[in-house]
Amino acid sequence: MRIAVDAMGGDYGPAVVVEGAVAAAREHGLAVALVGDRTAIEREIARLRASGLPLTIHHASQVVGMGESASQALRRKRDSSLRVAAELVKEGEAGAFVSAGNTGAAMAIAMYVLGVLPGVDRPAIAVVMPSLTGYTVLIDAGANVDPKPRQFIQFAVLGHVYARDILGKPNPRVGLLSIGEEEGKGTDLTREAFEDLRASSLNFIGNVEGRDIYNGNCDVVVTDGFTGNVALKISESLAETFAVMIRQELTRDLPSKLGALLSKPAFSRFKKRVDYTEMGGAPLLGINGACIICHGASPVKAIKNAIRVAAEWVQLNVNEHIKTALDAEAALAREGREGGRE
Repeated sequence: MRIAVDAMGGDYGPAVVVEGAVAAAREHGLAVALVGDRTAIEREIARLRASGLPLTIHHASQVVGMGESASQALRRKRDSSLRVAAELVKEGEAGAFVSAGNTGAAMAIAMYVLGVLPGVDRPAIAVVMPSLTGYTVLIDAGANVDPKPRQFIQFAVLGHVYARDILGKPNPRVGLLSIGEEEGKGTDLTREAFEDLRASSLNFIGNVEGRDIYNGNCDVVVTDGFTGNVALKISESLAETFAVMIRQELTRDLPSKLGALLSKPAFSRFKKRVDYTEMGGAPLLGINGACIICHGASPVKAIKNAIRVAAEWVQLNVNEHIKTALDAEAALAREGREGGRE
């Protein structure tokens, strides 16, 4: 199985992306199709002395800029590295594609080229967040800013299967993000979604608050893309702020520096627990294929792990499991409607 990688995406272009792909090939034995400017990719492969690895190059003459609109990317750049990577998945030459490029364009191209799974209105971005008990899936994190109530069930199923198959949660606890745990809290949208989720076969634990993303009380947190993206950006900013504050305090004077030296192993373990690069990127769930969207500033480690997670997604047949779960929920909903008419 080969993973297609948009070698031109991200803030650093092929220098970082190709190195991440080389690391995935070396450390995990994964075959990678690097998509983009052939000359630039070949130069990086030569620099890294990686000619003997399972790497192939697919030339693409165009690049989607980080600031370009998704519609422009679709209409005007049909030979972009993003589009060609998605086409490789559609044609069966790759099992998944990975990009650190324009998120909106990646989502639009994935939907246009690959389509969505049966039972999915629109795909959702899932972000794996660190928690006290491992990880929590936050979904949606930015793809659907104004979803319908029925789409919350779809998001929940997508997150449920991903948490079970990729994160190893046997029966993921699903919560609905709201302003309080009480049943009646929230907007009209969340209250209606609450009823649908309660009637589902999922392990729904009710409303949850923002703190439940991190305290380990929940495995999947379901919300709309607007709220999810705000929560994600606040979390990223808070993590960066804490890192700077801790560094400032630990270097303030000699006793602090000595304490930091003694605590270095603990800080290293802590950094690993909260390091987003361990998961690589955010899966775009619900498409008829597999796609990992990475942060534009992703380092080599993030690209490597995104490729690894994409391969796991395909190997574990996650999309087939999603279709089975969606079919089961649809059947349960039909039974409920028919029972209500009796």
